[in-house]
Amino acid sequence: MAKDTEEETTGRKASWKQDPEAVRADILRVATDEFAAKGLSGARIDDIARMTKASKRMIYYYFTDKEGLYQAVLERVYSTLREDEDRLKVEDLSPVDGLALLVRATFEAHAATPMFIRLVMIENIHNAEYLRRSEIVPRLNRSIIQKLEDVCARGKAEGVFRETADPLELHWLISSPSFYNVSNRATFSTSFGTELFGPEGQKRLAQRVVDMILGLVVIGYEPGQVRVE
Repeated sequence: MAKDTEEETTGRKASWKQDPEAVRADILRVATDEFAAKGLSGARIDDIARMTKASKRMIYYYFTDKEGLYQAVLERVYSTLREDEDRLKVEDLSPVDGLALLVRATFEAHAATPMFIRLVMIENIHNAEYLRRSEIVPRLNRSIIQKLEDVCARGKAEGVFRETADPLELHWLISSPSFYNVSNRATFSTSFGTELFGPEGQKRLAQRVVDMILGLVVIGYEPGQVRVE
């Protein structure tokens, strides 16, 4: 047993020296699952180390302590979500189609990343204490508001958006049903059945959210005018 432990430690040291970024990414990947499943207080560095190619010492080297690792996990999941949004070329679309794309993409991205939703729920329990410490997340979050500012400005200039269309309000309105669709899935489906959470149910909900948002913003919009495919 002692020999196996020594070989494992040697292998970890070699990986650390040969590809430190890969080791760091592996730590973050495992830590994301652990924090999402168990929260900040429930997750243990010993468990994370055991499931990675890193030693406990390496984790502390990269992230200082458990709170530092948790904050890095938060920054990583926000970064991944915003990078996906940044790839949406809404500036090449009409304002109506651009807004519809942002709504649909947000709904689908939230549905596809339950870990992100769980971590945001956990951070809300902590009153966003660790999010406030981050210098990265506020800058990342600015990008989605800029996209909505561009869409709203063009929509108003073309006379197709109501003058009351507000980028920050729109982000709140788009995020709310997209978040609830994941955060309350377990309790909702237990209470009312799983129909809405199958492929067809999710497609219908995505269409409803698109119709709801565009109906608030686009002058003369009719439900189904822009289809979710």
